[in-house]
Amino acid sequence: MFESLSVPTLIVALAEIGDKTQLLALLLAARFRRPWPIVAGIVAATLANHFAAGAIGNWVAGLFSPVTLSWTLAASFVAVAAWTLIPDTLDDDENSSFKRYGPFLTTLIAFFIAEMGDKTQIATVMLAAQYPYLILVVIGTTLGMLIANVPVVLAGNFAAERLPLPLIRRLAASAFAALAVYAGYQALRLGGLS
Repeated sequence: MFESLSVPTLIVALAEIGDKTQLLALLLAARFRRPWPIVAGIVAATLANHFAAGAIGNWVAGLFSPVTLSWTLAASFVAVAAWTLIPDTLDDDENSSFKRYGPFLTTLIAFFIAEMGDKTQIATVMLAAQYPYLILVVIGTTLGMLIANVPVVLAGNFAAERLPLPLIRRLAASAFAALAVYAGYQALRLGGLS
């Protein structure tokens, strides 16, 4: 049970560093200079987005045999590991139209949209398919987002400029690769290549 919370927290915290939503958090902190409404917007957007993603992952897990699901997860984790190595960028104009709504609503809307199809959302789908406790997975992925983004919001440019992003991306990719190996091992243990 603890694994359903701890692994998603660690994976998303690592994957989120240098991600476009972290860049978005930095942009919002610089624009509004009001950290707590931004943090509240991140929490609300992430819970909504990751609960939907987790529900999909949980549903998909019931559609496949354990062996097929494990092989699919292994391949997906390999793909996300490779994706994690690619640095994200954030187009400044992408979210500029939202700033008139204030820090909370702007953050809520911008984060929800930015997470659509993002590697942490895809990771949430996969983690929810792998672990049986959906709520713990969603709490874990949300905690991971907060671990990575709240310091950026609170410290502004200071934290983001000093982080060794290439090393952190490699660590996150390694964590996803380890999950791929584990899922492949589970597939082999459950029944082989069928």
